[in-house]
Amino acid sequence: MIQRLSRREFVSSLAALAASPAIVFKPQSAYAQQPVSPRRIGVLLTAISPESKEAQAFRQGLRDAGYAEGRDVVIEWRTASGDYTRLPELAADLVQHKVDVIVVQSTPAAQAAQRATSTIPIVMATVADPVGSGLVASLAHPGGNLTGLSMMVVELSAKRLQLLKEALPRVARAAVLWNPTTPYHPKAIEDLKAVAPSLSIKLIFLGVQTPAQFAPAFSAASRARAQTLYVIEDALFFNHRMTLVKLASTARLPAVYGPRQFVDEGGLMSYGANFADHLRRSAGYVDKILKGAKPGDLPIEQPTKFELVVNLKTAKSLGITIPQSILVRADEVIR
Repeated sequence: MIQRLSRREFVSSLAALAASPAIVFKPQSAYAQQPVSPRRIGVLLTAISPESKEAQAFRQGLRDAGYAEGRDVVIEWRTASGDYTRLPELAADLVQHKVDVIVVQSTPAAQAAQRATSTIPIVMATVADPVGSGLVASLAHPGGNLTGLSMMVVELSAKRLQLLKEALPRVARAAVLWNPTTPYHPKAIEDLKAVAPSLSIKLIFLGVQTPAQFAPAFSAASRARAQTLYVIEDALFFNHRMTLVKLASTARLPAVYGPRQFVDEGGLMSYGANFADHLRRSAGYVDKILKGAKPGDLPIEQPTKFELVVNLKTAKSLGITIPQSILVRADEVIR
């Protein structure tokens, strides 16, 4: 049935329409051009700076995944400069800035981030032993809001001591520099104790928690007649690596390290995963999470490459001849 309007009703409708706010229709292209806010990535560094080679490797990883900094992502950098006590406040600050994901450089940083948030995804870039440290349930199924990469530091402890013995066959007494506050160090020490007798090496353990304790530790190594030095990976040691390398040189102690940066600074030998490669690969996890993946469902990856680096200049200054069996296996020899 067709409803007819009277002249008076028609005029009243026109007046009401004129008084109502104007409706503006935008072409579809106008909506497509609306800018999308960049995603915010928090990066919590323990011992390195945002300008370091390792941090730049993370940026490269983001570029490889198709992200442009400033357009697609904004990075909130925070660094503790080797001071563990600052990590909780830095992690809380990233949470307050409402970042979409947090990338952490070390085990203490991962623990601080985990305490600061149970909802924001956390990507571990260079964590030594995530399962042993209680951060995740397993490598295959981490659960919770953490995932990332494991450095396999604990598993490498025995291998490094074996390499040290091969490089210095006459070594019988080795000083071990460790940090009692670092979660995975007790397990690394147990592994070293297990393999040392088969190598005819007596271990001298030197617990260090602050830079002020470095010099007394080397004095203790000298009194114990240590012939070499084994440095377990630690953010504190890494941040003060130039000091440790200099102290080892002064004490005439050939030393083995995990990160190759110690050898670049004048240390004798290193064997371990590549830090920069791990930071670069962690960007892949960030990409998956920003695209909707749940961190607890992403398996934790292990190192794909281990590097043996030897500094022959240091060996010469210490009067040491490195066996050919070591040199032919080295990924890099600094001459």
